[in-house]
Amino acid sequence: MFGLDADWAYNLSTWVLPVLIAITFHEAAHGFVAWRLGDPTARMAGRLSFNPLRHIDPFGTVVLPAMLFFLGGILFGWAKPVPVDFRRLNNPRRDMVWVAIAGPGTNLVLAMVAVVSLHAAALLPAGPEEWVARNLINALQINIILALFNMLPIPPLDGGRVAVGLLPDRLAYPLARLERVGMFVILGAVFLLPMIGRQIGVDLNVFYWLIGMPATEVMRLMLVVFGVV
Repeated sequence: MFGLDADWAYNLSTWVLPVLIAITFHEAAHGFVAWRLGDPTARMAGRLSFNPLRHIDPFGTVVLPAMLFFLGGILFGWAKPVPVDFRRLNNPRRDMVWVAIAGPGTNLVLAMVAVVSLHAAALLPAGPEEWVARNLINALQINIILALFNMLPIPPLDGGRVAVGLLPDRLAYPLARLERVGMFVILGAVFLLPMIGRQIGVDLNVFYWLIGMPATEVMRLMLVVFGVV
């Protein structure tokens, strides 16, 4: 029993830092770019911070991911959204795109930092090397997943805001109106469709098709490009 508990604690310890760093930098990046483009709302709210406590949503960052981790190892959750007043941006339509891209873009940078750092981890003694390497591999995985997931063109995800900013008005306005129900659509696709699929014997794991498979290929490509494998 102790061995199982030790394994669980060890596995958890290799996920906590990667997840906290990924969501903290993601949210802070949104606020920083918004501030540089004319909207100080996030800065005035104290959200231009690398302190994870300023970005944690009690349910979305802690309770739900912990429940899913215990139930089946699924990683899903959200942080407290950074407040942005798009009307205060220098060019609201254009700058909304840059603010939205900042979060996923930061996650891709963190993924590259993680994969490059694997070379340095190999220089550590065996025990610490394994723990650090697992943290870095998990950081690579979670940052790629966050970047791809958030770029889905569904409001309120970042990709939805990018699409609203780039599409012509006749397409952008109907898409923007989805923001109030967008999270329900996402939750349904992630949890409800796979449950229905299992009942009827059809694979309806949309999340795996759209995020899991591409993330695996991007991880493999980055490991090859940066000479890890």
